[in-house]
Amino acid sequence: MIQLTAEPFDPGALLTSFSRGRAETGAVATFTGLARADGGETATLELEAYPGFTEAQIGKIADEARGRFSLHDLTVVHRVGKIAPGEPVVFVATAAAHRREAFEACDFLMDYLKSKAPFWKKEHGPDGARWVEPRAQDHADISRWENGARWDKETAK
Repeated sequence: MIQLTAEPFDPGALLTSFSRGRAETGAVATFTGLARADGGETATLELEAYPGFTEAQIGKIADEARGRFSLHDLTVVHRVGKIAPGEPVVFVATAAAHRREAFEACDFLMDYLKSKAPFWKKEHGPDGARWVEPRAQDHADISRWENGARWDKETAK
């Protein structure tokens, strides 16, 4: 499932739903990203996306993750609109036979979402609003996947 939503979501409820009935799954890994206040510098985080297009682009990387990591399933829920500090922004869950592939797939998806997914991010604070670009570390994180980092079934056993 890939979902963009303007409404707050409950990561615990998403995890419970995602984990239900997985008798053949050995591992579920999740990541929940929260909006930060940055010491009072950010009063509101605002995320913009193009409905349809953004989901399709995330769907492409989800398909790559499914093949690269032999996933049983995955979920990506991402907020759009205005988000208060402390509220969840993103929830990613991956299900796989083994923990390493679930962890790495979750990491792979988050690296993509952080640096390449078509979102436009603006922080509103006491000094006004500013657009936020991916950091150098975000680009470094995604480059390791582009340079061949991959879960290895043999070493994971």
